[in-house]
Amino acid sequence: MPRRSVLFTPGDRPEMMRKAPGAGADVLVFDLEDAVAPERKAEARGAVRNVLADPEFDPDAEVCVRVNPTGIAADDDLQGVLGDASEISDGGGDADRVRATLDAVMAPKVESARDAETLADLLDERDAEVPVLALVETAAGVLASEEIAAVPAVDALVFGAEDLAADLGATRTEGGTEVLHAREHVVLAASAASVDAIDTVYTDIEDVEGVREETEFAIKLGYDGKMAIHPAQVDPINGAFTPDPERVEWAERVLAAKAEADAEGRGVFRVDGEMVDAPLISQAERVLAYAEAAGENR
Repeated sequence: MPRRSVLFTPGDRPEMMRKAPGAGADVLVFDLEDAVAPERKAEARGAVRNVLADPEFDPDAEVCVRVNPTGIAADDDLQGVLGDASEISDGGGDADRVRATLDAVMAPKVESARDAETLADLLDERDAEVPVLALVETAAGVLASEEIAAVPAVDALVFGAEDLAADLGATRTEGGTEVLHAREHVVLAASAASVDAIDTVYTDIEDVEGVREETEFAIKLGYDGKMAIHPAQVDPINGAFTPDPERVEWAERVLAAKAEADAEGRGVFRVDGEMVDAPLISQAERVLAYAEAAGENR
């Protein structure tokens, strides 16, 4: 399933987490990091666990939890949400339900392959076979993005422009030229490793047209999705990723021609006078996947 829109919800707001699926995002991220004050971390872990354990909470979206940076804090988060080793070995109860509901874990401030591997190890200890979405938001993380994306557990690179600008001491501008090189570098690293690339947040939650334009630019760069910090941003993001009908028709023609060529044992074929190769076939499959996601959200 495409990860067009990745919506964050504070982990200490259970009522908001339960309502989050209604926004129509492809990925729901229950946040234990930036959105939760230090003194409320333990409360947030319990709230996230309770929501994930609720049999009535069964969204169509991918469900993800953003933990705190790799180390003791991340271990505490996973224990609070997934339970300790004894709960897991005993089986049953909340622990099984939580693991069944959880689809991914997001790691912030990933700066090396080892950071991602450490989180994967912590998940493995708790018998949680879910992918890691690695948030790259520091200079060190951007420079190591190729090795991070190559970690088997990593299923997406997530670009964080705001924290990166702070790390660089750069001034954020409307055009974003101060982070453009890093933004392009991350999407290149993700593409080379065949993992998803998720673009940075758009901070003005009232500027609907702005988030749509920013998403359209991210698509041109090659990003597969974009983070949202408010439910009102989900529709503009999803809309930007919805392919035009003409593009969908082209993709259908490409895949129909491929099926015909395969049946006839031909490895080369044309569509609309254009020779079709593997990259174009991949583009056609991507277009139809995004069109299908758009249809499911109507």
